[in-house]
Amino acid sequence: MTPKFWTTSLVFLVRVRCLIFLGVSVRLGKYHSLTFDCDGVVLDSNKVKTEAFYRTTLPYGESAAQAMVDYHVANGGISRYKKFAYFLEQIAPTHANLQQGPYLEELLQVYADHVREGLLSCDMAPGLETLRQQTPNARWLIVSGGDQAELRDVFAQRGIVDWFDGGIFGSPDTKDEILARELVSGNIQQPALFLGDSKYDYQAASVAGLDFVFLSGWSEVDNWQVWVARMGLSHAVSIQCLLQP
Repeated sequence: MTPKFWTTSLVFLVRVRCLIFLGVSVRLGKYHSLTFDCDGVVLDSNKVKTEAFYRTTLPYGESAAQAMVDYHVANGGISRYKKFAYFLEQIAPTHANLQQGPYLEELLQVYADHVREGLLSCDMAPGLETLRQQTPNARWLIVSGGDQAELRDVFAQRGIVDWFDGGIFGSPDTKDEILARELVSGNIQQPALFLGDSKYDYQAASVAGLDFVFLSGWSEVDNWQVWVARMGLSHAVSIQCLLQP
């Protein structure tokens, strides 16, 4: 069989898989602004950060490190600053058995070192560049729980910073704060769509008045199918599933 046959077949299978999961038809061309979460949406970096949280808090013991991972996964989209503060206040005292470890500033630095390496090497969402080409009139933004300076540096290093002409935003500001600020300034123009992979992404989009699509392919949300069905959300496996045929 010819390479063209296999290419056509692969594209067909991808489209079928996307159509199975896409709950509601999403016409991206109608949106003036497209807002993306980073981890699990633009970059396949959820596992990078989960592993980094474990390795960073391991000096407090395996039990404490696993409890940190559980808290992190259950609170996707929340900044590292709040997560490490919670760890030191709530997890370490009850799981570490008086075992001493690094304090907040050192935790943040060690975590950042682990994460940066992973963000530079992890996979980028297939179809992202094509989606940028298919939405030339839409303003693109990143609204992430990741560190803002770190995100801007990583996106520049990976050569995709210019795709996000509306800006790349992250912690220490929360997603709620970023969305509210950018809406007031006019940087985010309605109608606007948020592409996310966590419950917090949906909550932040809803409060801000943005439409929302849940991307399940790299999400760490447990039993996401049940949650998506209960909330009646539009969902897709990946960005590639949102491309025009």
